[in-house]
Amino acid sequence: MESIPVLHVQGASLAEAYERALCALHAHGIPFKTQYDRPGDPPSLDATMNITVEDPLAEPMIHKAFPGGIEDLREYVMELQGAKDHWVKNMNDPKDTRWEYTYHGRLATYGQWRELRDGVSMDVGPVNVNQIEQVIEKLAKVPYTRQAQMITWMPWMDLDCYDPPCLQSLWYRVLVDAEGVWWLNCNIRFRSNDAWGANFMNMFGFILFNRDVVAAGIAERAARPVRLARMNWHADSFHIYGKDIASAQQRLFDRLGQTTLEDRTYRFSDPMIQEIYQEAEAAVREKIRVFDGSSPNHSGC
Repeated sequence: MESIPVLHVQGASLAEAYERALCALHAHGIPFKTQYDRPGDPPSLDATMNITVEDPLAEPMIHKAFPGGIEDLREYVMELQGAKDHWVKNMNDPKDTRWEYTYHGRLATYGQWRELRDGVSMDVGPVNVNQIEQVIEKLAKVPYTRQAQMITWMPWMDLDCYDPPCLQSLWYRVLVDAEGVWWLNCNIRFRSNDAWGANFMNMFGFILFNRDVVAAGIAERAARPVRLARMNWHADSFHIYGKDIASAQQRLFDRLGQTTLEDRTYRFSDPMIQEIYQEAEAAVREKIRVFDGSSPNHSGC
């Protein structure tokens, strides 16, 4: 019998859980080919992974071992909250090379896609469901419901899509403590998750999405405090691409015995980190504006 390993890790903070997941994959993952390998690439390391972040906003929150910077985290958080939804391409225009979807678009306008019809770009589809609004409303009314779920997968498109959504679903449930505080628990499932190239940014982005969009929305409608409880992250395929293994070895695995977790992380609450993070928003909006003005495929919508 040949079985893909199923790995489980848990950490008090995002940075700790992320590091433990990478270490578990490095120790117990198995070699796998991928559809994206170039000639000469070594096989990837792969496993099914379950990561539990006990306190998503606990410090240290940011791990240094991801291929990006604080500005990139700000840009991704903005993207998950809809800043780039208009970058989606017209699906029936072969010259349009923009994205096929955004995660926020799939959550906020599920069942829709963009097409050119008589030269006009418009959103079409069998349904148009704002899952974010419906989940917030459902939890505000019935916090213990088991039905507060959002999905991205549209099988009539994604089974033939070159790059279908990796994010599959978000599931929420609220627990109430003795003082009446509501605690938002979240399960997130990815069908495929690039452990080195994307996972940290994915987890960071959805923690902020949960805080700033879902929890804030529930708190406003229910008129009571809502805080983040544990986040459970499941990846059917949690992998480091073969081309990235040497970089991960140098930047993380070889440093584990010589440094502390504090050395390998940032505190998101650090004033300097906060300054970089907050100031990045203007640069991201300018980047979007420049792209919108220069892209030959921009529809203006």
